[in-house]
Amino acid sequence: MAAAKKAVLGPLVGAVDQGTSSTRFLVFNSKTAQLLSHHQVEIKQEFPREGWVEQDPNEILHSVCECVEKTCEKLGQLNIDISNIKAIGVSNQRETTVVWDKLIGEPFYNAVVWLDLRTQSTVESLSKRIPGNNNFVKSKTGLPLSTYFSAVKFRWILDNVRKVQKAVKENRPLLGTVDSWLIWSLTAGVNGGVHCTDVTNASRTMLFNIHSLQWDKELYQSAALVGQMSKNTYGTGCFLLCNTGCRCVFSEHGLLITVAYKLGRDKPVFYALEGSVAIDGAVTHWLRDNLGIIKTSEEIEKLAKEVGTSYGCYSVPAFSGLYAPYWDPSILDDMNRDCGIPLSHLQVDGGMTSNKILMQLQADILYIPVVKPSIPETTALGAATAAEAAEGVRVWNLEPEDLSAVTMEQFDPQINAEESEICYSTWKKAVRKSMGWVTTQSPESGIP
Repeated sequence: MAAAKKAVLGPLVGAVDQGTSSTRFLVFNSKTAQLLSHHQVEIKQEFPREGWVEQDPNEILHSVCECVEKTCEKLGQLNIDISNIKAIGVSNQRETTVVWDKLIGEPFYNAVVWLDLRTQSTVESLSKRIPGNNNFVKSKTGLPLSTYFSAVKFRWILDNVRKVQKAVKENRPLLGTVDSWLIWSLTAGVNGGVHCTDVTNASRTMLFNIHSLQWDKELYQSAALVGQMSKNTYGTGCFLLCNTGCRCVFSEHGLLITVAYKLGRDKPVFYALEGSVAIDGAVTHWLRDNLGIIKTSEEIEKLAKEVGTSYGCYSVPAFSGLYAPYWDPSILDDMNRDCGIPLSHLQVDGGMTSNKILMQLQADILYIPVVKPSIPETTALGAATAAEAAEGVRVWNLEPEDLSAVTMEQFDPQINAEESEICYSTWKKAVRKSMGWVTTQSPESGIP
């Protein structure tokens, strides 16, 4: 029997979406942005001590390889030639850090996840010692001093993992965020793997000058002391971004200034204001894995619908502290003030947007429409778009405005403005009452 004829679709673009809870690989048609196939693998988190969050870098790498393999198998079943994949982009959990041995290709220690709190004492020490307090760092990086970012995690590993301390004398360790670890491993590793990152990930390390777009020598010395207008991503954490264009808008209200994207070596850099919330979908995992209240994430919406009202009960899931704007969410209010242009609606993406009650609650509290694209894979689509912008690729036939035609589901406020304000102000009161409960304890050091 003759072999089945391969479907001809032209150039394809792939995207690795490596998140805190799972890894996915997706392949898109470059002519239409249609999602052709994908595969997803859940990954584990480890909690060796209270406030510590780690992951196995090899598990992360293997999950990517499995997703790529399974997706390619599915494409084969659709008679799609995988040799048509011309570029692959990487989207990742940005501040999670890995240190590995460039001679043997093995991690020295688990990846320290962005949620991890072990560096709180280091951050407090830095806050007291750096000239101008946080402003010295924030003016260069757009970031406040926080356990959130990579530099203090690198510092902790260098100070506390004996294998790394020994290897440093032999110039063996490579440091990087998850994208660096994946790209190095997937481009030959010890046999000449590329050790790199891009400006968006670099801008979250607290070592990168977002104005010069270079690693900053002065920031290294400090460390030694220790496309949409706006969108909200609901994943393990929650991240609200407002595209400020080529203008770097300094926040007066506790928001981060971050590099949004730079689509090509000679292209301009675009900045964004960002408000970050540490715990969002992670609450669902906590209810499932720790409390045993649910068996699957999908049960949350069903249970919430059955209850109907919270009867005045508020939960502030500050398991990893409060991020923007407190840094210890009046986030949208602050973003409106900093941008100077109130948002008329909020575009959303991420796994938690499948919960319609959550989306309606968001619309009611913000008192603006919440708009969800019919294609939930906007993070991966963005990574694919960026990948095709690489030199020598240029296979994407769509302009950003073409993607705006994607159908949307809109959630309009269903309560009046007064009710919305009461809900919002009561939530802020609950947040204030949750602050100041934990005292800092220095972690033990000296890990083999």
